Amino acid sequence: MICNMKHKKMISKGHLKTFFLMCLFTLLPLHSQAQCTFRNTAFGGGEFLSYNLYYNWKFVWVKAGTASMYTVKSKYKGEDAYRASLTTRGNKNVDQMFVLRDTLLCYSSDELAPLYFRKGAREGSRYTVDEVWYTYGNGNTYLQQHRQNHEGKHEYQKKTLNECCYDMMNIFLRARSFNPEGWKKGHVVKFPIADGNSIEKAQLRYRGKSTIKADNGKKYRCLELSYMEYDRGDAKYREIVRFYVTDDANHIPIRLDMFLKFGSAKAFLTNMKGARNPITSIVK
Repeated sequence: MICNMKHKKMISKGHLKTFFLMCLFTLLPLHSQAQCTFRNTAFGGGEFLSYNLYYNWKFVWVKAGTASMYTVKSKYKGEDAYRASLTTRGNKNVDQMFVLRDTLLCYSSDELAPLYFRKGAREGSRYTVDEVWYTYGNGNTYLQQHRQNHEGKHEYQKKTLNECCYDMMNIFLRARSFNPEGWKKGHVVKFPIADGNSIEKAQLRYRGKSTIKADNGKKYRCLELSYMEYDRGDAKYREIVRFYVTDDANHIPIRLDMFLKFGSAKAFLTNMKGARNPITSIVK
């Protein structure tokens, strides 16, 4: 609905209040799939990003492999959707220290409502698979979750929530369209996060701005965001990934600091193609 003030004279006093309430409700989230939608301003189909991976080995950073992220226009169950994938590949030299083979995939609607998520992770000798399917209706979000553990055993479960829920890929796509104007250092966005067998509390924390040099030789003015998950054992939030995204309308990740179970890793941008908006964050 477009609230056109030119029509005020056509509305009786008895209906004026109702009119403005209807205008207000168009700005509020609805308790259905529309509740979980968000305006995409950051990316389009055909975006490709590539990265160098580094791993901290005995206080020395060594080249560990590569990563790539694609976002394309696709279909999900016959409906228009975005498909995004993130793939990490360690090189043979580093395989002796650890094996890193992760593939993350998600589908989201044109309006960024989560539809599907899959993570296949090989870390060391362990290989696990997490999947989440999303459906919406009756004011609820319905999840079907699947976990294949490192022993090859499968676990399925269903959950119903009266709020939106995300996974680590879908929340990242949404976060790229957040408007950080007015955010102060320490600003937090909270949300529930799902994997193959659980739903946990998570948050994005804004840490301010910094200048980051990518592996393409360019420097970018960046926003610094931490993705954090709640650790029940320690009863506090634990940082999982720190993103440095361009301080422009694209919010492209220039650097990622990953805090892994077996150490820490970093990813630096090497190339970008298909950006939706002009790259205005380059520091000259």
